[in-house]
Amino acid sequence: MSFNGTLFATALVGLDTAAWPGYVHQAHSHLGSLASTDRRFILAVIFVSFPIVIILLNVASQLIPKSSSRPPVVFHWLPFIGSAIQYGNDPISFFVGCRVKYGDVFTFILFGRQMTVALGPRGNNFVTGGKLSQMNAEDAYTHLTTPCFGKDVVYDVPNAVFMEQKRFLKVGLSLENFRAYVGMIEAEVETFLAHDSAFRVLQSGSAAWGTFHPLKVLAEITILTASRTLQGRAVRARLDKTFAQRYADLDGGFTPLNFLFPNLPLESYRRRDRAQKAMSDFYIQCIRNRSETAESEHDMIAALLQQKYKNGRKIKEHEIAHIMIGLLMGGQHTSSSTGTWALLSLAQYPKVAGALYKEQVERFGTGKKGQFRTPSYEELRALPWLDSVIRETLRIHAPIHSIIRKVTADTPVPPALAAPAGYGGGAYVVPRGHYVLSSPAVSQVDPRVWRAAYTWDPARWHDAGGAAQAAGKAYEDAHGETVDYGFGAVSKGTESPYQPFGAGRHRCIGEQFAYLQIGMVICTIIRKVELRLEAPFPENNYHTMITLPKDPCSIGYRRRHPKEV
Repeated sequence: MSFNGTLFATALVGLDTAAWPGYVHQAHSHLGSLASTDRRFILAVIFVSFPIVIILLNVASQLIPKSSSRPPVVFHWLPFIGSAIQYGNDPISFFVGCRVKYGDVFTFILFGRQMTVALGPRGNNFVTGGKLSQMNAEDAYTHLTTPCFGKDVVYDVPNAVFMEQKRFLKVGLSLENFRAYVGMIEAEVETFLAHDSAFRVLQSGSAAWGTFHPLKVLAEITILTASRTLQGRAVRARLDKTFAQRYADLDGGFTPLNFLFPNLPLESYRRRDRAQKAMSDFYIQCIRNRSETAESEHDMIAALLQQKYKNGRKIKEHEIAHIMIGLLMGGQHTSSSTGTWALLSLAQYPKVAGALYKEQVERFGTGKKGQFRTPSYEELRALPWLDSVIRETLRIHAPIHSIIRKVTADTPVPPALAAPAGYGGGAYVVPRGHYVLSSPAVSQVDPRVWRAAYTWDPARWHDAGGAAQAAGKAYEDAHGETVDYGFGAVSKGTESPYQPFGAGRHRCIGEQFAYLQIGMVICTIIRKVELRLEAPFPENNYHTMITLPKDPCSIGYRRRHPKEV
């Protein structure tokens, strides 16, 4: 029977109209009660089902066929977050696992960013040797570095200006300065060992074993030696608790969190900004004091004060200050992490430590028990065991696991690196706005290149015909192609499986200073003490910008007896 208005009106006539308000009130109360219960139920259903629906839609979107010109996308359950958890916890294992499934080129989602990974030597070349018209580092890193270093330097300026600033720095990294720095570094380390509380057992003259935390010790020694050499005596003299706290606050703003989310309203971000301003003012005052006294120093401030850009403009005070902050932070991270891993490895492999100590005795022993002369810079760089210890540590414990560039124009992937299945003239294309990422840390432990790839074995570098020497020569590329990016001709080295200091236009110009600094620190320590591990060899901590060891991280030490010399 159909509903109509006449039937409804007839029914109303039969009702007791006096009772109508009561019926309405009762119905309203009952329906209101049901509505409240239903509302809670509906909200609960929505709360539970909405994320499930989003996840299912995300999964479904990945099952829809995509353009064959796009690299394969790593499967992920969570939209926006993507593969961030797997990548953040262990990027090397993540990359190696994805390589098995997808090949040398694939894309993963990192908090909304599309990151196209290119692995292997050809992948390294694709990213570090990429054309500036197609990709750059400035757009990838400026939101991380500029709040820490300051304005108008490094990634806060066009690439051509940054290359000029690297040329300025190269002037201060001269052979003459390196020769002067050897004794300075040795003196700083000896003073530290003689006075720091971590080495009380050594200071007591006892033959007992003591312990120290290598990461904490190397972090302090690296700042002390860098400030005494590159930063200058005035900076070294003012390294007090205030300076240390400012540096800690600044360093607290140089983390993966800051890279991913540059503008969070957190106290750590505010501390970073206050510290940057204070450090900048500190360096500007040092510069002005230097100008007034006209002191002669073998340091970077002295070199920078003499520099001009190609257009004739003299470098400004705040630019020097900000370059000095970047120099301090960048060098400290790499050198302290590499020095830490080297000492841990020497403690794990006492035979290598013994060979290193023997090398010191044979080359620099004075003939008096426990006494050594200071090596020259040339002698230091010509030590086979020391050189191989540093190289092998950089190979297996690469400070940086990911090198990233922002893609500014659609960029084809060379078919020799990777191409769509059934390649018939097509190629993968990385779209503008995406990111590309290479990982020399993966190629440096690739079993297809390196024998016993995950074993720390400095002796591999002594094999003239081995993979290590071949990779090292490809990196140095002494007789190959050189390119002047604006800071002097350098070998490209972009196709080597071994790239501890990057390659191409962004290759670290502090490479030779790092070998000097790390080498002299290790030499001075190994002359004084024996080492042993006090806990299992630590795992990698990938939750920092530089790959560091996790705690527990402890090394045992014992004074070397004079009779062993």
